[in-house]
Amino acid sequence: MKSIRYIVVLIVAMTLAPAYAEVRDSIEGGKGFWQDFEYEVNAGTNIGGTSPIPLPAEIRHIDSYNPKLNLQLGATVTKWLGFKKKWGVAVGLRLESKGMETKATVKNYGMEIYQDGKKLAGRWTGKVKTRYSSQQMIIPITAVYKVNPRFKVNFGPFLSYAFSNTFDGHVYEGYLREGDPTGDKVVFEGDAKATYDFNEDLRHFQWGMQGGVSWMAYKHLVVNANLTWGCNNIFVSSFKTISFNMYPIYLNFGFGYVF
Repeated sequence: MKSIRYIVVLIVAMTLAPAYAEVRDSIEGGKGFWQDFEYEVNAGTNIGGTSPIPLPAEIRHIDSYNPKLNLQLGATVTKWLGFKKKWGVAVGLRLESKGMETKATVKNYGMEIYQDGKKLAGRWTGKVKTRYSSQQMIIPITAVYKVNPRFKVNFGPFLSYAFSNTFDGHVYEGYLREGDPTGDKVVFEGDAKATYDFNEDLRHFQWGMQGGVSWMAYKHLVVNANLTWGCNNIFVSSFKTISFNMYPIYLNFGFGYVF
């Protein structure tokens, strides 16, 4: 995990280096840093999910996937640098939702369930339905490169704070081995099911990387597409029921108005 972090830091440094050089030259050259700002308000929708990378052996098959309707509203300020204004630095603020609903077939999947008011913990084999949703405030800080007057790309890190989190669902058509894979067997057949709720175990602060493109369709109307990839587990480090990390990976499509 440390090596991955080092690689991410190196990529960010290499990406932001040209923009930093332009900032330094702009200030030293007396060009006036507080000039050449661009302002954008935008809206869009997120499509994606929260997943382990790669899929672990416990998840045998994804039976269904529903991306839900995840809306986003935000604003971005870009400072264009240098004489040619090819490079820029952008800071944004977004309010958005991320969510999904899945059904999967699993084997020896870590689980804590509630049956008739009683809590059971162990390894689940069978069907599991999961609902995930998160309402977040996100601050991306990216380097921007203008390929031509109508097309630009961006890349950089983001920070997020989730002020509302949900991760719950139910299990059915299977059995739970209490404690470990050799423990007592609790069978669920027919319409029998048991619920689970990991809401309190979700992390509020997250960070990750964003990369995307923007195309100026008209004089002030811009079309955006951005991929955000969370770099830390959505669960707090003390949560051990699910034995693998899960990362939010979402593709945002939207539009904006540029001032």
